[in-house]
Amino acid sequence: MNEPPSKSDLRKEAPTRRSVLAELAGLDVAIVTARDDQGVFLVRELQRLRVRTRHLWPAPERMPSDADVVYCDYAPDLAGRLPWIPGDALAALVVILPASDPIDPEALTNATPDAILARPFTANAVLASLVSAQSQFRYEMRLRGKVEKLDETIRSMRTVERAKAIIMTTRRVAEDEAYGFIRRQAMDRRVPVSAVAAAIVDSFELLGYDLKQ
Repeated sequence: MNEPPSKSDLRKEAPTRRSVLAELAGLDVAIVTARDDQGVFLVRELQRLRVRTRHLWPAPERMPSDADVVYCDYAPDLAGRLPWIPGDALAALVVILPASDPIDPEALTNATPDAILARPFTANAVLASLVSAQSQFRYEMRLRGKVEKLDETIRSMRTVERAKAIIMTTRRVAEDEAYGFIRRQAMDRRVPVSAVAAAIVDSFELLGYDLKQ
């Protein structure tokens, strides 16, 4: 019977505060908020976490795209001022919420922030916002990478299917034989099957053939 993990094992598996802070150190953080007491406090707390800070104010028409993390004040038109489209962010985004002024939930949703930070700030809230934003952004980047790999796999499969159809038509062979031919060519040339399939499709299309004819 498997025994449950001990507390010491769980402590070993959990990331330590020091390791998390080490991952944050050196991040380039752009801060777009007023240069008031709270703005100065935010910059100071981020600097205590050993990140590189840039305090931008007045707010630019377009949020910076060359930072690792962007802190910026909430605005109803914030989504339109971001230098990326939803789902394709270039940096982690932390939206700073006003202490009492009303906000539009839809506008906040459209900005797709990785974390939020409400005024007035506290040291713990600043740390939590940075950790959450960076963690969420990295997670989204990993998901994006998996989606891109899946898209590439699907494209390769379609190319292989197209190449098999070409071989089946031109050589008048069955599907298994067509795939075997492509696979042997790939093994002989020490290249992926998808590369041989793409070459077959490209050559076929270059000659102007159409399988539908």
